[in-house]
Amino acid sequence: MVDQKNRKCLGHVLLGSLVEGLIMRLNADCSLEEIKTGKFVSIVGKHYRFFSLITDLQLEVTHPDILLFPPSPDEQLLTDMLKQRDMYAKVELRPMLMIDQHNHKMPVKTIPGHFAQVFDASEQDVADIFGDEKLDKKYFHIGSPLDMKTPVCLDLERFTERSNGIFGKTGTGKTFITRLILAGMVKTEQAVNLIFDMHSEYGYQARKEGGGHSFVKGLKTLFPNKVAIFSLDPDATRRRGCTPDYEVVLSYQDIHVEDVMSLQQELNLHPTALEAAYLIAGKYKGQWLEVLLSQEGTLKEFADQIGAHVESVGALYRKLKRIERFPFLQKSTSNNSIIDRMMECLDKGIHVILEFGNQTSMLCYLLVANILTRRIHEEYMAKTEKFLASQNKGDEPRKLLITIEEAHKFLNPEAARQTIFGTIAREMRKYYVSLLVVDQRPSGIDPEIISQIGTKIVALLNDDRDIQAVLTGVSNATGLRTILATLDSKKQVLLMGHAVPMPVVVRTREYDDLFYGAMVTSTKKDLKNIIDEIF
Repeated sequence: MVDQKNRKCLGHVLLGSLVEGLIMRLNADCSLEEIKTGKFVSIVGKHYRFFSLITDLQLEVTHPDILLFPPSPDEQLLTDMLKQRDMYAKVELRPMLMIDQHNHKMPVKTIPGHFAQVFDASEQDVADIFGDEKLDKKYFHIGSPLDMKTPVCLDLERFTERSNGIFGKTGTGKTFITRLILAGMVKTEQAVNLIFDMHSEYGYQARKEGGGHSFVKGLKTLFPNKVAIFSLDPDATRRRGCTPDYEVVLSYQDIHVEDVMSLQQELNLHPTALEAAYLIAGKYKGQWLEVLLSQEGTLKEFADQIGAHVESVGALYRKLKRIERFPFLQKSTSNNSIIDRMMECLDKGIHVILEFGNQTSMLCYLLVANILTRRIHEEYMAKTEKFLASQNKGDEPRKLLITIEEAHKFLNPEAARQTIFGTIAREMRKYYVSLLVVDQRPSGIDPEIISQIGTKIVALLNDDRDIQAVLTGVSNATGLRTILATLDSKKQVLLMGHAVPMPVVVRTREYDDLFYGAMVTSTKKDLKNIIDEIF
């Protein structure tokens, strides 16, 4: 077992159970105010070390009369004597992982005996459990446990195997945490990223967390040869002093009825209007939207022609007329050239950021994300089938991680059954495509989807429904609920799920010059040469 001689003992296990957790009596020489919920501790048993989180604190006395006649502030000697035997603190512990004498990690299936000693977790404990990015590139330092400076690492290889979520109420730094993880993904090359950047926060630069006039570097600035910017609003990108690698132009033919289905709530469309859309698409195929929007003044005749109710066709026409104001949409036929360029970048390992510029309406965001993701998913299905048929390692697709914000708009119970994002979330890794969902309202996401999210990174949530949602499918959820409610409003998150061996609260890594230096990598080929090859 690990030598405990030079480590501070916090207390001893008094009682508890495997289901409810353990109770520790805090040693009299330990300051209660230094013990916080979410703190990471190690319980030393006879055969195992049990790594646990503190979930609650309680004050106790051995006799109720002490509470009736408490010592005054001047009676310090009496207070000190009572602290030795009659007044103490109970600390609730939730064992999350146990390690045997051979350093084998395993789920908690037993508990330590009475009076087992509890210690602060050591730096070696943290490295044993969460890995070390200096020893293996699949690990990425995301933060440190409370009251420690030791790195806690995400296993990015496991992170990319399933869809993942970053949750927290507005203002808790979800974008900061997302940018941190995406930077790690670019550096380690565990997956290629497609980022739907609704507010232009991931590409070149963004305002620093906490306001002020300071800015932080974006992914394009950190990795100029590994990231390509596709812009729906190139003028806005240039006004920020930047030049996009590609200007995005889409055709009406790129929009399928399935893309409109997910807009049903946003456009307030009745189901009969969608039925009319299918009738139009059945007759006019890829030209359905252009034909519909050209029917001004002739909607009744058009409805009779396709066999639909005129009010349904009229409602569909009025709602979809809004998309004509999007400057990146053109009526002319297209060979999906810009989507082809995006696919070629992803195939070459170039990470793609799609900037929306001033096109920040939710309608625009939902529509474009659906169009591009549906096409990409089709391509990856074809690539996967080719790989399975050939069994040639060279045909294996790169893992693709798609980052979407406002995820509840795509994955609410109604939309999740119909949209491509719901399909990807359910299929997970079968076709090498997974999601990184960023959202402040996890309760708005379909419970079936959120239960399949592999790794959850959760900042402060106040709404009970949101807390309940993120704990869907998580064992030992009761203790974690208390921890979630007591997180700091900034730079503190609870990590849990597939990419970490056990839940842990961390203070996130600083996104500063030190971080920028750690991200510096050499690139064999300049991005401009790769773009020239694509064209």
